[in-house]
Amino acid sequence: MLLQSWRGALLGAVFSLALGPLAAHAETPNDTLVVAQSIDDATSFDPAEGFELTTVQSFNNLYQRLVQSNRDDATKIEPALAASWEAGSDGKSLTFALADAKFASGNPVRPEDVIFSLTRAVKLNKSPAFILNELGWKAENVDGAVTKVDDKHVKLAWSADVGAGFALSLLTAPIASIVDEQAVSANFKDNDFGNGWLKTNSAGSGAYSIAAYTPHEALVLQANANSSDKPKLENVIIRNVPDVGARRLLVEQGDADIARGLSADQIEALKDKSGVKVLSVPSARTDYILLNTKANPTLGNPAFWEAARYLVDYDGIAKNLLRGQSSVHQSFLPVGFPGALTDTPFKLDPEKAKKILADAGLKTPFKIEFIVFNDQPYLSIAQSLQSTFAEAGITLDIQPGVASDIYARGRSGKFEMTLRYWIPDYFDPHSNASAFAINKDNSTNTAAKYAGWVIPELTDETLAAVKEQNPAKRIALYQDLQKKIQTSSPFIFTLQGNDPVALSDKVKNYAQGLNADQVYYDKVEK
Repeated sequence: MLLQSWRGALLGAVFSLALGPLAAHAETPNDTLVVAQSIDDATSFDPAEGFELTTVQSFNNLYQRLVQSNRDDATKIEPALAASWEAGSDGKSLTFALADAKFASGNPVRPEDVIFSLTRAVKLNKSPAFILNELGWKAENVDGAVTKVDDKHVKLAWSADVGAGFALSLLTAPIASIVDEQAVSANFKDNDFGNGWLKTNSAGSGAYSIAAYTPHEALVLQANANSSDKPKLENVIIRNVPDVGARRLLVEQGDADIARGLSADQIEALKDKSGVKVLSVPSARTDYILLNTKANPTLGNPAFWEAARYLVDYDGIAKNLLRGQSSVHQSFLPVGFPGALTDTPFKLDPEKAKKILADAGLKTPFKIEFIVFNDQPYLSIAQSLQSTFAEAGITLDIQPGVASDIYARGRSGKFEMTLRYWIPDYFDPHSNASAFAINKDNSTNTAAKYAGWVIPELTDETLAAVKEQNPAKRIALYQDLQKKIQTSSPFIFTLQGNDPVALSDKVKNYAQGLNADQVYYDKVEK
């Protein structure tokens, strides 16, 4: 993308700063928000593919969906690109009236763009595609499911036995972002639906667009002049700063306006610093250990799953390592979601773990390859696990790596054990249940598939839960699923997080919600 000369100069300065040593105290530009965090996890800024924290956090700023979750109360769904909607009498369709809106290119948002966006997301079948698959949409039938009514109306129909309310929840997920068909189509290559281009570019109607992106260095967003709700600041620069200590120094010195992903030590060091305020934002993030059941017979043995649950120092990690940044949580639904279990039946008990292993004929010692993000707090948590697993004769061979590479290995099954977190894609219990309790035949990209865990019976139970129309019965079904997976599965749920965010006291109106995509820059002022 060609940038105006002053933008080019700004970008060059940013990249020099990102690559060079920490500068002496320097104020950030008045029209620019500078954010220091790790962006090493980013693999694609295509909303049909991006499924990592950095990319998901960008999508509400780059794109709009037909509907969106309310910023303050995610249980409420409100209009976005759709001015209104009407449910069909069949209970399996919605017709949306489009509001007047324009993409960053200046092109108007049309029914054709909605059709293109949703059908391409299903046909590309990237990691988040399973969300739209919940409607029964597949590559072979989605063209007939999303249709134009007239120049201002588009109809969505589905075959799955779910109601309009659940369908609306799905449409708040980042994968349902609407992209500019004309801009994307001009960048098709080898029938990729523009996916290669959208990995590093944007084509949305959000408050910002991508001005430039260099992997592992910086993401630069510029204000979308055509946005219906123009942002307060002209630019947002998200710098890749892998070292948490460096992030803290940047915000402390004024070289960054916001620092994310700080360790407990860094947060403690900032609490009494003038000019800096520290937030602890409640998060729906659930942290868990992921085991690859296909890697070897031991990792596929339910007795090992059970033993591993007693080899985690849950309280020690939460209290001593993270010091309030996370709390012990041992089920797949986070607190704040209907039906979330809050009991914590597992405690560190190496002797019990050894007995479970011995009774199952699993002989120790043995070694497990343990891949983790080369970032905090993951390395510290990995070292804690290494110590406690060793008490049962199990050596965890910690192999740190760049987050994008660790993600890729996890999704391709090239791992034995790894640390993961899951953040719901939409505010409904099924968002997490569909990830951990659906995998009938390895055809859908879920966490269960990454674990190599084929579970046709649990899949049927999960699909029955999403169809249930009685709210109390539906919650009971999800609680039963949580108990089953809590007790025996290749997922060991450990924590629910709070996101520590350090801000310059000059930053006003920064907003971040419970879900990962609920990061908003448009109303930020300095």
